[in-house]
Amino acid sequence: MNILKLTLLSTLIILLNINSFGQSPDTKYKATMEGWEVSLEEAQIQSIKTGKPILANFTGSDWCGWCIKLKRDVFVTDEFKKWAEKNVILLELDFPKRMVVPQDIKKQNAELAQAFGVRGYPTVWVFELSQKSKTGESKINGLAKTGYMANANSWIKDMEGKLTASKVKTSK
Repeated sequence: MNILKLTLLSTLIILLNINSFGQSPDTKYKATMEGWEVSLEEAQIQSIKTGKPILANFTGSDWCGWCIKLKRDVFVTDEFKKWAEKNVILLELDFPKRMVVPQDIKKQNAELAQAFGVRGYPTVWVFELSQKSKTGESKINGLAKTGYMANANSWIKDMEGKLTASKVKTSK
């Protein structure tokens, strides 16, 4: 797989420099799965601290059948959780139909979906996000892309193969 390099939209660059991604104190919005972030800013902070890339799950958590199956068959399994803890920072980018999403998160998710060219759900990207200190320009380095697979072992094996092709070391 060729390594994809995407330049974020100027609005995303601006948003990364503003604390608008964080949840307000009165908002209780959180990811549908434990251990997942909903804020790109928070995921980026953790990514920088740990040196791990970000795994972004573009999902329709309350209406997309394949998204629901991916969550059930892969993301909530002990195998996946163990692998993810060692290898990635988890980011849920949800596009629900029945759940209310704060406006700042909705905007963030839409801009990231556009930046990654997401055309269907589930779409899962692993990427690195860097920011040039002189210009403030943010850059996404897409490392791997996948979607639904029937079980955690197959999903992890597929992702590790793609990350290896991108020269990203993973812990097994």
